Amino acid sequence: MRKKISFSFRLLSQFFPLILLLIQLASCAVPLDKSANDQNDSATKEGLIESAIDLSGKTIGYCTPSLNAPYYQALLQSIQETTEQNGMTFLSADGQDDINKQVAAVEDLITKGVDALLLNPKDPDALVGVTKMAKTAGIPVFIIDSSIDPSAEYVTTIQSNNLANGELAGEWLANKFGKNKMNIALLSGNAGNPVGRTRKQGLLQGITEGQLRNLGYINLSVKTQAYTDWSYAGGLKAMEDILVAHPTINVVITESDVCVLGAIKAIAQAGKTDDILIVAGADGQKEAIEYIMETDFYGCTAMNSPVQIGKNAVSYAIQYMNGKKDFPKVSFTPPLLITKENAAQYYDPNALF
Repeated sequence: MRKKISFSFRLLSQFFPLILLLIQLASCAVPLDKSANDQNDSATKEGLIESAIDLSGKTIGYCTPSLNAPYYQALLQSIQETTEQNGMTFLSADGQDDINKQVAAVEDLITKGVDALLLNPKDPDALVGVTKMAKTAGIPVFIIDSSIDPSAEYVTTIQSNNLANGELAGEWLANKFGKNKMNIALLSGNAGNPVGRTRKQGLLQGITEGQLRNLGYINLSVKTQAYTDWSYAGGLKAMEDILVAHPTINVVITESDVCVLGAIKAIAQAGKTDDILIVAGADGQKEAIEYIMETDFYGCTAMNSPVQIGKNAVSYAIQYMNGKKDFPKVSFTPPLLITKENAAQYYDPNALF
């Protein structure tokens, strides 16, 4: 027994320095790996964007057409947070739902000498002049959410894929109705709006493509179109008029959740929530997602995330400051349909929008 113990001690004494070294290396390695992961997680959470230049002296200016809707508020918040998280100064201006005021607000941002201008135009034509003014001042312009006339001076447009989103919603509707006849009312934002027009086009294309694929023919009947001015009140008034003039309506398609959320009150007051199916071509507003989860009359909507668009816009501005110039004229966020099957995944009761 003594011999075995003696041998064990001798063996241990020979390998003890190696064991000690391995312990020391392990104790050093774990915190280093953990620290690196923590830093990466922190950077992701804080919305940091890679930049080879110092951003601390840079200023991002943003002009919204209005702040009268949750979408605009959420978009402004996303741009401001992402700008400030990356060490830059944020300046904002509100067009107050008046095109003349928006033009003046943009001119003020240009005069203040921002390093990049993010612009959400109320009108595709009226803001062309200020983009050229920005170009003369050496300020890159990024169009976000909406669209502007191609003659404008801008780097890229950042928005959701309105055509693809509308097509997804329209195809879902065609699959849902099958051979049953649809008597459709269309709720739009305002006349001539290029984003609304594209969403409408997507919805109608999706319905016809779905019917051709499923039935081999098209049976599309849009009974009426009404404008809501992208508001709850506008949607309510439009739907009240539609229900009087077109009592056989059984489908409402819309260019935006906000256009139809007010209309739901009119539908409910008329006792027709069991008779009318709602399909939205865009937005993913939290109230709409809640209806999709909890009812059967709000069928689907498509994702137009103000948070993601805001982050992308600031990211592109930073890339431009770092020397990147080859941007596509339109940069889309991925199309996504929200239905009862996946609605809970995208519902955030605490979100602004």
